[in-house]
Amino acid sequence: MRYFIYARKSTDDEERQILSIEAQLVELREYAKRENLEVVSEFVEAKTAKKPGRPIFNDMLVQIERGKASGILTWHPDRLARNSIDGGKIIYLVDRAVIKGLLFPTYRFDDNAQGKFMLSIAFGQSKYYIDALSENIRRGIRLKLSKGIWPQWAPIGYLNDRRERTIVVDEGKAPFIKRVFELYSTGNYSLMQLREKVNSLGLRGRKGGLPSAYQYEVMLKNPLYYGVFRYRGELYEGIHEPIITKKLFDRCQQVLARRSKPKKVKNKFILRGLMRCGECGRMITAEIQKGHVYYRCTKRLVRCSQKYVRQEELAEQIKERLQKVSLCDDWTRRITQELTKDKNEVVQSSLSKQQNLQQKMDSIDNKINLLIDLHLDGNISLEEYKRKKSKFINEKKDLQEEFGDFAEKSNNWFEPARAFVTMLNKAGYEAREGNLESQKELLLKIGSNFILSERRLHFSTEGTFRQYLDNSPYKDWRRVEDSNLRGR
Repeated sequence: MRYFIYARKSTDDEERQILSIEAQLVELREYAKRENLEVVSEFVEAKTAKKPGRPIFNDMLVQIERGKASGILTWHPDRLARNSIDGGKIIYLVDRAVIKGLLFPTYRFDDNAQGKFMLSIAFGQSKYYIDALSENIRRGIRLKLSKGIWPQWAPIGYLNDRRERTIVVDEGKAPFIKRVFELYSTGNYSLMQLREKVNSLGLRGRKGGLPSAYQYEVMLKNPLYYGVFRYRGELYEGIHEPIITKKLFDRCQQVLARRSKPKKVKNKFILRGLMRCGECGRMITAEIQKGHVYYRCTKRLVRCSQKYVRQEELAEQIKERLQKVSLCDDWTRRITQELTKDKNEVVQSSLSKQQNLQQKMDSIDNKINLLIDLHLDGNISLEEYKRKKSKFINEKKDLQEEFGDFAEKSNNWFEPARAFVTMLNKAGYEAREGNLESQKELLLKIGSNFILSERRLHFSTEGTFRQYLDNSPYKDWRRVEDSNLRGR
């Protein structure tokens, strides 16, 4: 009689494997040699048997039906089947005498009614084992979810703590992850540019490879990094340490949403749509003449005497205006130090606000518990339960972040003021080193009411500067000169 050797090892959980494929083959070959069996082929498969459809196993049965062998030698019946369909196939082929011999070093099979009955019990026990194992795994996952523990492999930036059965921050990669979100939130990087930038800094994946642009997109959409996680469509509050804040995560989602829209063709006329004509009030348009970009009044339905002006000339005027409102490094440093000093004096603990935030968070916890009871009692559907729970968890996360920085929010003038001073310092650098597109972006931040008259650009900084100067705690700050030169 000729035999096939069949060895299988599941890839579902490497740690739970009792015997490796190599060890199975050694044992089976020694058994065949000891029993003087004729082995015509060996079939090796690394696939779970809990579902039917193993290609190598099915191919072995086809070859047995074609008469290339009439027996199977394998380590144990559970190597052949852990599901009722494959187990039934084996017994049916034995009934038809297509399989005339089943040999196992760890199990005795007799080709009679009692032997086939015992084999069906062995297959049933194998199925019971895999079903019980799956149920225990699901139970363990539910327990982890109830405790706020991420139940799967840790994403980049975290490590699996096998002792505590949770995830911990990967101190080596977490700074890179935070940098990924910070860079992308600026809106200045595409996914490919982000990949090139961060990969060049040294970020590597779990297996040492370079993360792809798709992996960065998945990373940017993963709420686990700000402290919550989604599992099978349901949001859970995690106990792991967050790497970023929810505010930073939300800014990245806004950038992702904007970039998902169809991209417009890049405008060659950078300043078009910025200015109005100082004579007739019509918009200023642009066109190319002899290789140069010129700006002019549209003169729509009116007579206007304003003339063309080249883009290079306007660019020089913009540099001049930016330089006028700029702050040098020394003044920027001194003003920032004063702001920081005053902020530290003003910011103090607000106990009443703290208690109010804590009461709101406790109220949300009570709502979540009530929601669970309503779902378990069948009063609300699973979809409504998941939707409302996600809403409550995100509300609580917002409150937690507000709770963490409530002291800074008690006087929210200082951070905008610091950003304002930094912006004025940046104006000098942009005037010297920036391109026209970045200069225009800064110009829109510090000015308004842009007018083109007699080939000169005029604008007002009154609205932009007034909100900071009127509220400044430093009464000796002087207003910078208004760049609106109309009427002078």
